[in-house]
Amino acid sequence: MLIVSLPYEPIVFGVKLNMHLILEYLAFFIGFRYYVFLRKKSTDVISSNNRLSIIIGAVFGALLLSRIIAFFENPIAHVNEVWIFNLNNKTIMGGLFGGLLGVELAKKLIGEKHSSGDLFTLPIILGISIGRLGCFLAGIKEFTYGKETSIFMGMDLGDGITRHPIALYEVVFLMLLFIIIKKFQKSSTSFVNGDYFKLFMVSYFSLRFYIEFLKPNSFYVLGLSSIQLLCLICLVYYYKFIFEGISYVRKKLYVL
Repeated sequence: MLIVSLPYEPIVFGVKLNMHLILEYLAFFIGFRYYVFLRKKSTDVISSNNRLSIIIGAVFGALLLSRIIAFFENPIAHVNEVWIFNLNNKTIMGGLFGGLLGVELAKKLIGEKHSSGDLFTLPIILGISIGRLGCFLAGIKEFTYGKETSIFMGMDLGDGITRHPIALYEVVFLMLLFIIIKKFQKSSTSFVNGDYFKLFMVSYFSLRFYIEFLKPNSFYVLGLSSIQLLCLICLVYYYKFIFEGISYVRKKLYVL
């Protein structure tokens, strides 16, 4: 049985490999290649020029908000850091919501009316899953570890303390969500264009809201971390979709 100690930093040809960084770049590469593959297989109602503008809007929005939210995870500590280090801090939650805002702004500027998120949904889920594996292998070097726990899922992430392996929780959740959305895409007729991306955002931000309670956060506003506040903002943003989903489930249960 292979036992890997964390952080996992194998040495290959005398060079220590940063597996977190490698898997992060791999996540971007595989996610983008999967997006290209899906776009070739589908009939995209959005022109190539508009799709490129949307991608650019997503990238800039993600870069900006990912760093702002990361700063507010612990602003007191970040104020004392070198400014270039603050630029390197980022969080996927800020990236996702910032990307969403960047896309909406880009669509308004170019006059694009069609929903653009569905084509990105599965590549984003796949990319985050790969990236989270990198976070897990980084152990306590990456702030995706959980509080001390005595439950059977607890693991030593590199400091001798049995903790919640939050990154693995996310990977399992995202893979299940990936499978569910794939099945919906093959069989469901009740989803309209854009709903799969909304389902991903609502599901993932809901998970992250609750999973933040398992993290050893040190900075809170109104008893919530910056990521939890962002999660609530995202859920309010999608309130119509959430209420429509609740209404749909109620109708299905009533028929049963």
